[in-house]
Amino acid sequence: MPVHFGTDGWRAVISDTFTFHNLRLVSQAIADMLEADTDGEEGIAAVVGFDTRFLSDRYAREVARVLAANGIKVWLAQADAPTPAISYAVKRKGAAAGVMITASHNAPRYNGVKLKAAYGGSAPPEQARRVEVYLNDNEERGRGPNLMDYEKARKLGLLERFNPLPDYFAHLHTLIDADRIAEGRLRVVVDSMYGSGRGVIRAFLQGTGVEVHEIRAEMNPGFGGVHPEPIARYLGALATAIATGRGDVGLATDGDADRIGAMDERGNFVDPHKIMALSLRYLAEVRGLRGAVVRTVSTTRMIDRLAARYGVPVHETPVGFNHIADHMLQEDVLIGGEESGGIAFLGHIPEGDGILMGLLILEMLAYYREPLSALVEDLLAEVGPAHYARTDLRLRHPVSKRRMTQRLAENAPQAIGGEAVTEVSTLDGCKYILADDSWLLIRPSGTEPVLRVYAEGRSPEMVKALLAYGEEVAKAVA
Repeated sequence: MPVHFGTDGWRAVISDTFTFHNLRLVSQAIADMLEADTDGEEGIAAVVGFDTRFLSDRYAREVARVLAANGIKVWLAQADAPTPAISYAVKRKGAAAGVMITASHNAPRYNGVKLKAAYGGSAPPEQARRVEVYLNDNEERGRGPNLMDYEKARKLGLLERFNPLPDYFAHLHTLIDADRIAEGRLRVVVDSMYGSGRGVIRAFLQGTGVEVHEIRAEMNPGFGGVHPEPIARYLGALATAIATGRGDVGLATDGDADRIGAMDERGNFVDPHKIMALSLRYLAEVRGLRGAVVRTVSTTRMIDRLAARYGVPVHETPVGFNHIADHMLQEDVLIGGEESGGIAFLGHIPEGDGILMGLLILEMLAYYREPLSALVEDLLAEVGPAHYARTDLRLRHPVSKRRMTQRLAENAPQAIGGEAVTEVSTLDGCKYILADDSWLLIRPSGTEPVLRVYAEGRSPEMVKALLAYGEEVAKAVA
């Protein structure tokens, strides 16, 4: 069976590889892994949730039926819910694992499985690898999945429906100052992009007096034909809502609400780099919190400049929130995040959370009593300027990520755009850091013929020079 169970689970095209049959096989492998991890002890439990994609609710029921047939108590969400709410439920209920049916921000034709560990974050790579081992072993032995009738599982107490939001909201109230938000007299447009964050921010803010206008919150498994990813190119509806006076700030979450994007009162996109930097400044200066700062290799170095001001360490990780989660499990992390919008802060589970970060933006706006555009301008005046761009360049054939990264490092330029290259990192791809703190990251895909090029410069001209260098690299490869 062509299933690769990666670090954050498995994603595939619905009705192609992502079928009920294959999902049952994957679910059996998860059950086998859990049984081995818990040494077959009785009373182990798992939490199962799902997003708004086509058939996600039915897929979740099948996962529950397989787990229940293996003697695992299943807490199955009553309705679509954000991934972070399901992840929190895993920890809250003392479950051994969680399974979230979602393809996150991917195109509508995809669905997937996210595997969560007992601590409420993505399962570690070794756990995901063991699922693959059991999957392949079962296939070789011709062993099919165990399957229990849904109603029978309920009668036996092996399957119970639940609402994850009350416990999740209680937890968010320990991290977010709802009273402060209530004082802000805010008007917000929330764009859940038809994903499972729909209605969640509004429900949390009930009783605060915040005027919430929701768009794209109805059930639409095709996501209106766009990727449910909160980036500028997919947020035209949010910009229109702000332009027509429906709110003074826009919050957008992705298909399963573990990523955040924002828009200011002028309809300008505020990317996760700025959201993370603004959040770090607020948590450190206003809340007085301290702890390590963790960011991926593709995330703004404004974070580093702020961290130096507060005297806190910065850890740079490869791309992927699971690497940030590793630090959150080992030490106090003030804030951790990545350029794609997965961000969380001190006190939360090791999981990116678009709902949490959207609420923190509202708390910041209520505290400063200034529009989001003014906060961004102030931030850039303090630790900027910082201009960012990313592009994916197609190659004629796949390349070895390891060999190409090594070649780029060995042939590093002395300067780009008139600035000297002062440091070269090969943590994840090849990253050139310049004397003025601008940087260029070139990450070969390794699985498809694509070079991912990320650039942050002190001016738009520098960003152009950095991207142009990346394009020259791609031409040389092709």
